[in-house]
Amino acid sequence: MAKRDYYEILGVSKTASADEIKKAFRDAAMKWHPHKNPGNKEAEEKYKDAAEAYSVLSDPEKRKKYDQFGHAGVDGSAGSGGFGGFESGGFNDINDILKDLFGGAFSGFGGFGGFGSNQDQGPRVARGRDIRTRVNLTLEEIANGCEKEITLERNRPCPDCNGVGTKNPNDVKTCPACNGTGQIKQQTRGLFGMGMGYTVSTCQQCGGTGKLVENPCRKCSGSGLVRKKETLKVNIPAGVEDGVQMVVRGEGHSAGKDGINGDLLIVIQELEHENFKRQGPNLLTSKKISIPQAIKGGEIEVKTLDGSVKVKIDAGTQSGTVVKVKGKGLPTGNNFSFGGSKGDLYVQIEVFIPKKMSWRDRDLLEKMENADSFKVD
Repeated sequence: MAKRDYYEILGVSKTASADEIKKAFRDAAMKWHPHKNPGNKEAEEKYKDAAEAYSVLSDPEKRKKYDQFGHAGVDGSAGSGGFGGFESGGFNDINDILKDLFGGAFSGFGGFGGFGSNQDQGPRVARGRDIRTRVNLTLEEIANGCEKEITLERNRPCPDCNGVGTKNPNDVKTCPACNGTGQIKQQTRGLFGMGMGYTVSTCQQCGGTGKLVENPCRKCSGSGLVRKKETLKVNIPAGVEDGVQMVVRGEGHSAGKDGINGDLLIVIQELEHENFKRQGPNLLTSKKISIPQAIKGGEIEVKTLDGSVKVKIDAGTQSGTVVKVKGKGLPTGNNFSFGGSKGDLYVQIEVFIPKKMSWRDRDLLEKMENADSFKVD
């Protein structure tokens, strides 16, 4: 499931100013925030997408990486797992905007989306846990992009009770400890007894759901969830780097009825290649040539990731000389979004020196040694 372009989500151009991006997020928050659309899952997802997009595009450094590498450049630092990666340019700024929109009493998202809050926001929206997995890729797969099948064991709604936890809906009761809010609010006294405040914590009796199940379903023991082995196909964009974390929204563990799924976090692991080493979008390789080839120059054949190419070398090429083959490296960033530019292939020339020679070759070498062209200054 490919992620949408952040500029497209906010409805701005790639040359938009910081003020234009901020205004676009304000408009999206006013339209889609859960406070404006209670119980509307589609609006909730659209708001989360807008908040994630703003957290990246409002941060100059993250925006630069996103413009260069696409989602592969910022995944794992922007918004995965309930927007846990927001930093000074994202979370704080988002909160300032929301306070402006919804009033000074607003202080965070409560249980929604992963932010903490001291406000009594009502029942929490349950969210399934994220799943992290690794995917091994060859350089050829990285160069072209690929589709990978990933098999996972994850929590899914129980088929016997439809994720409710009991077959009889009337057996779902409001939690008496938190009165259905999913949170326990406790009064606290300030320093030296001055001032009063409140702390809000997840209700331990119901686990934050606000509900208790009587006569639990036998298949899921009342949790509403069962373990299920599933296989999904994931598109890996060209140009991803080793260690990059991709986020596939909604493909983590389920959270039961009325909850939202966690995310699937895919960590890219690049396999070692027998012929090439990688430096960003560039590739390094070596090529052995004979002494006559080094002396005369001309064309040599060099392997690339997608076949062989002819490369011209100068007469008198020395061992250790590096020749650049333009455009035969890896795609730079998200190749599907940024026009298909590629890095280069750097070929280090190694002049082959034989350890054993026939008497004819040795005789020829001695004649060459006495020639004026082979005398060392």
